[in-house]
Amino acid sequence: MTTTPQYVTESGSDQLADKARNHLWMHFTRHSTYYEGHHVPIITKGEGAYIWDDQGNKYFDGLSGLFVVQAGHGRKELAQAAAKQAEELAFFPIWSYAHPSAILLAERLAQLAPGDLNRVFFTSGGGEAVESAWKLAKQYFKLTGKPTKTKVISRAVAYHGTPQGALSITGIPEAKIPFEPLVPGGIKVPNTNFYRAPEEFRGDEKAFGLWAANRIAEAIEFEGADSVAAVFVEPVQNSGGCFPPPPGYLERVREICDEYDVLMVADETITAFGRIGDYFAMKRFGVTPDIITCAKGMTSGYSPLGAMIASDRLYEPFSKGDTTFYHGYTFGGHPVSAAVALENLKIFEEEGINEHVRKNSPKFRAALEKLLDIPIVGDVRGAGYFFGIELVKNKETKETFNDEESEKLLRGFLSKALFEAGLYCRADDRGDPVIQLAPPLTIGPEEFAEIEAILRDVLTRASKLI
Repeated sequence: MTTTPQYVTESGSDQLADKARNHLWMHFTRHSTYYEGHHVPIITKGEGAYIWDDQGNKYFDGLSGLFVVQAGHGRKELAQAAAKQAEELAFFPIWSYAHPSAILLAERLAQLAPGDLNRVFFTSGGGEAVESAWKLAKQYFKLTGKPTKTKVISRAVAYHGTPQGALSITGIPEAKIPFEPLVPGGIKVPNTNFYRAPEEFRGDEKAFGLWAANRIAEAIEFEGADSVAAVFVEPVQNSGGCFPPPPGYLERVREICDEYDVLMVADETITAFGRIGDYFAMKRFGVTPDIITCAKGMTSGYSPLGAMIASDRLYEPFSKGDTTFYHGYTFGGHPVSAAVALENLKIFEEEGINEHVRKNSPKFRAALEKLLDIPIVGDVRGAGYFFGIELVKNKETKETFNDEESEKLLRGFLSKALFEAGLYCRADDRGDPVIQLAPPLTIGPEEFAEIEAILRDVLTRASKLI
C-alpha cells in the first residue's frame, strides 16, 4: 500500500530528503549519488520484519537493519522498558559507580556466556568492544610479565570495526588505506571461504579448516610467540559473505592459542544473540574463547550497547592492589540500554527465539539454494539466519567479476533493483561480490519464500546484464 508521505509538499519538493543532502553525513555512503537526482532513501517506520519509507513504500528487512533487529521492529515491550528506565534513572556512568540495570545485565550475560567468561565490560557498540579487547590483552600480558606480547592476528577480509585499533585488526585494505598509519601490530591470515579454498582442499572441508587454522600457528611462529597477544575471529565471518567455520577449525585455533599463550577473542558483534541459534555462537560451536566481543542484537537495536566479556583469568590481575584498566566510555552500560537488553533477553527466553532459529535455519538455506539454478549464483553459505550468496561470472570456473563489472552489477543494478523490488539487504564486494541476508529471527518459511521470490526475479534480470 502506498500513502502520501507527510514530508512531501504539494509542489512535489521532498523537504526531508533535501535536508538530508544538505546536512546529514551518512555512514559508509557515496554521497555524490544523491546529488545526481537519486532520492535519499528515508526509512520512517518498522513493524515485524518490514520497514516503510517516507514515500509510503513497504520493504522486507532482509538485514535486520544492520544485523541488529533480532526480535523484529515495533516491539512495544522494548520501548516501554526504555521509557520506564528513563523515567527512573536516565543516565549515570559506571565509572567507579554502578546502577541496577548494568549489574543485572552483567550477571545475565555471564550466565549465558560459555566457560568462565564472567566479567562484563560494557561499551557503546562492537567496534569499541574490539578496541577494549585489544587493550585488555596488551595490559594483561604486561601485568603477567610478558610486556612484548602486543600484536594481533586476524583474517583476510574480516571486519572488526572503525576505531584505529579495531581498524588495524580489520582485514579490508580499502577500508584502512585512507586512515593510515594505523595502530601497528595487525597480522593477517587466510579466512575460511571454502568456496575459494586452494585446489587441494576443494573436496575436504575439514582438511581445509585445519590448513587455515595452521596458518595462524605459522604466523605466530613467524612473528615470534613472545610478540603476539591475541587472535581475533568471528565464529561466522561477515565480510566476504558469511564464512562458517569448517569442522575442527575453531577447536584447532583454541589449541594453537593455548600452545603459544595467545588469547582467543571471538568477535560476536554479529553472531551473538540468536543469529546462529544460541545466545553466543561460540557456545553453539562448542569452543570457549578467552574474550567475547558483542553488541548489535543484545538490545535488538532499540538502544545502543556493546560489551567485552572476559574470563576470570584475565580479570584476576585487576582484582588486587592499585591495578586499574584505564579505559571506558561515557555511555558504556547506559541504564536505558541495559534495561532494554534485559527485556530483549526475556523475549528470547519466553518466545524460544534460539530454538526457532535452529528449527528453521535448514528451511531458510533450502529456500536460498533454489537460486543456484540462476547463471550468476555460484554459492550459498552461512549458518542460522545469516547467509551469503556469492555471485560469479562463470559457475564452472568460479571466475569472479573484475572491478568494473562488480561496480556495474552491485551499485549500478542490484542495490537499487533489490530495494525497488521490496527487499532491503546488502550487495557487497568487500572480497568477491555477494548478497548478504540476516533477517529478523522471528520469521519463518512464508517469509523465506518471499525473499527467494524477490531474489529470483532480480538475480535473473542481473544475469542478463553480464
